[in-house]
Amino acid sequence: MSRSHGIKEVAFIDCPGGGQVVVVGKIAYVGSMSAPDGTVIYDVSDPRKPKELSRIGMKIGTHAHKVRVVNNIMVVNRERNPYQLGAPEDFQGGLGIYDVSNPAKPKLLADWKTHGMGVHRFDFDGRYAYISPTVKGYLGNIVMILDLIDPTKPVEVSRWWMPGQFTDGGEIPTWPGADNRCHHPLRLGNRLYTSYWFGGFVILDIEDISRPKLVSSFSTSPPYPWPTHTALPIPKPIQGKKLLLVADEDVRRRWDSYPSFLSIYDITNETKPIPFSSFQVAGVTGEPVEDYTGCHQPSEVFYGTEIPVAWFAYGLRVIDIANPHSPREVAWFEPEPQMGASRIQSNDVTVDDRGMIYLLDRLKGLHILERV
Repeated sequence: MSRSHGIKEVAFIDCPGGGQVVVVGKIAYVGSMSAPDGTVIYDVSDPRKPKELSRIGMKIGTHAHKVRVVNNIMVVNRERNPYQLGAPEDFQGGLGIYDVSNPAKPKLLADWKTHGMGVHRFDFDGRYAYISPTVKGYLGNIVMILDLIDPTKPVEVSRWWMPGQFTDGGEIPTWPGADNRCHHPLRLGNRLYTSYWFGGFVILDIEDISRPKLVSSFSTSPPYPWPTHTALPIPKPIQGKKLLLVADEDVRRRWDSYPSFLSIYDITNETKPIPFSSFQVAGVTGEPVEDYTGCHQPSEVFYGTEIPVAWFAYGLRVIDIANPHSPREVAWFEPEPQMGASRIQSNDVTVDDRGMIYLLDRLKGLHILERV
């Protein structure tokens, strides 16, 4: 059975496991983890009775597990699925761009393609897409900005990469394989806060969007054994400080360890990020555990100082950062595992403008929740 504190379940959608959920108005968009499912769209105007409106499929061996929607333009990633074999030899990843003014009938506007695996996570502000593509000549995913002023014809505006990635240009990486790579760019103002997997995170100045410039970087591995998943800026100062939440993903640890956690950085001086506090789920010890146990992804939509976080095997944790030196858990929800799984795998979470919380499992199911 599900267990909770300060959270009530409103509805459960028996949908395929997913990588990301976003809600715009009264419509929820879910990026599915594995083919043949791609993007599934739901009407959640009555959150207690969600209704499926449409779905877009993907070919076996590929996935479209990330999604963004602004001004009726839906952008989804297209990527080879590392957990599912059978992708067509001629598959090219990239982005699918759709008109969803009628969400029951998405209309494909463009199929932007890149080289290699494709695009992983990305951000979209209605004009520009801030993406993480694999590109010929580069090792691992890099940062790229596309202009979608005409969504039928995306145009590259600029790119940025960590020195060592441009192997065709003679650069030599100082890390194994593609460990240092762009994972998740997020824009706030004239900055792009970008997690860089085992390379930590970078802050990029995009005042001149055609020429991203490095403001600072912070490497977290070592000492941490896991990669950096998300660097989420807090829009308003708290206690006079500009803050950055950094979520490390509990996968691919370089050595056996306890599960990953959430960190808070003071970036008031962006040239010198300072980590000064962290949050870990109560009861976690220093003993090694299997992957997909600890932290994964904070909600990029939140109100006030309470931040919902998808915490893999620990479900939803709601963290209050009103006192950023001492973040505290104020609510939590641990759903029942699906598909006969031995444990939950909460992968993503978001909040709509009514305050409803949407918790997506990577194996199966979307929970619609509310604070009580």
